[in-house]
Order: sequence, then C-alpha cells, then structure tokens
Amino acid sequence: MTPADAPPCPPPLLSVVMPAYNEAAILGATAREVVDGLRHRGLRFELLIVENGSTDGTPAIAARVAAAVPEVATHSLRRADYGEALRAGLLAARGEVGVIFDVDYFDLDFLDAALIRLASDAAARPAVVVGSKRAPGARDGRPWHRRAATAAFGAILQTALRISVSDTHGMKVIDLSVLRPVIRACRHGRDLFDTELVLRAERAGLAVAEIPVTVRERRPSRTPLWRRVPRTLCGLLRLRLAVGPAPGRGGHGPAGHGPGATGG
Repeated sequence: MTPADAPPCPPPLLSVVMPAYNEAAILGATAREVVDGLRHRGLRFELLIVENGSTDGTPAIAARVAAAVPEVATHSLRRADYGEALRAGLLAARGEVGVIFDVDYFDLDFLDAALIRLASDAAARPAVVVGSKRAPGARDGRPWHRRAATAAFGAILQTALRISVSDTHGMKVIDLSVLRPVIRACRHGRDLFDTELVLRAERAGLAVAEIPVTVRERRPSRTPLWRRVPRTLCGLLRLRLAVGPAPGRGGHGPAGHGPGATGG
C-alpha cells in the first residue's frame, strides 16, 4: 500500500491549545509532559502550540517539538496577545473537545475529571468545564496579592456580569461541537478572551461547570498587577457593553462542582 492509498488518520478526540509567549525555559518540558500523559491515557489528541510575539527562543523550540512529535503542531502570531492566541488555536482545532492549558499552568488530573463531566447525560452535560482557583476545595498557592486580585475579579464578574462560576481564567475543557460559533463571536483578546467565552456561553443558555484545582506556580508571574488591573477593568466595561445585560440565570442552572484536581 502506498502512502496515497493509506486510510486517513481519524481526527483527534482532544485538541489541547497552549499559548506560548517567551516560554523558552519551560516549553519543551511542558510539551513532553502533556504529550506523555495523554499518550499514557490512550487518547487521540493534538497539541497546538500557539506562539505569539515571542522575542526569545520560543518559536524555534516550538518548531523542534512539532518536528519531533507527530501529535504537535505550532502556529505563530506576530503580536503578543494571549486571548487571540487562544481564539486562533481553538478555531484551528480538529478535535471534538478543546482543552486550554498554559505552558506554566496545566493539570492532567483536572482533564480527567472534566472529561467525566463532559460524559454526563445530555440534560446535565456542560459546554464548558472551568478549573476554578476559588471553588470550594480549591487550593491556591500563589502570593496573597494575586489570590486577592483573583477573588476581587471573580466578585465583579458574579455581581456585574452575573457569571455563575467563581473563576474564568486558566484551564478549561470545552465542547467544541457546540462552542465554535461562540468562539467566533468572541472579540476581546489579551486578558479577557476566556472570560468572554464563558460569558457568551452562558448568555447562549449553555451550561458551565467548575472543578476546584490546586495552583502551584511553575514560574513567577511576569505581568505586574498595577499594570494588569486597570487594563482588565477597562476591558470588563467594554465587554459588558458588547455583550449586554444578563437575561437572568434561569435556564443555565447552577454551576456544578466535581472532584478536586491537582496541578500547576
């Protein structure tokens, strides 16, 4: 049988999207750990590394990993933009389920628990499962000022935007079969893409669940709060104007809580 006659490979079940900006120090090790873990679980998957605007060796490392590992592909964006990197990766994903992992924050145990939630009966099946740093049972090992900022941000989201979950940033597992139109509708990049994704999913009447996680830093944060907080608050105002007022929580149901996870 010639290569042209070979049957096509089945599409992956999972598409792991991993934005990468100046992550040369840890990208190779992270990619190997994620790939080895998913292979061990016997899952069909692809890992999409979305390099965006890096000024270090990240593009070269991503290219070497993609050349050596058949499940890995890399995409490059010219400008550093975490949210746009997520959007581009999710829209390029071929899998039925999308997974959002960061180079410095990922957890395969959370993925296991989230996949169980996605396998729920249709009536209880969430479209998005969030790895929450604030849900009951979560353990957050970050410095106190970052924990306080996360708590304040979550309070604003739940009060002003009526988001049902306690956290919107970080790891997520999503049902791409229903969320692709929502992803295309998202326009807020940088810090707010994943918040907009959760908000628009709930506005569309889709269920969103959360699972408590344990957070350990693999490297210090590179964005000071004094710079990020004003930018995020202005972005939230723009997001509120773009999406409009909440129609009420009826139809969404309460956010579910699953078993705990450990991770970065």
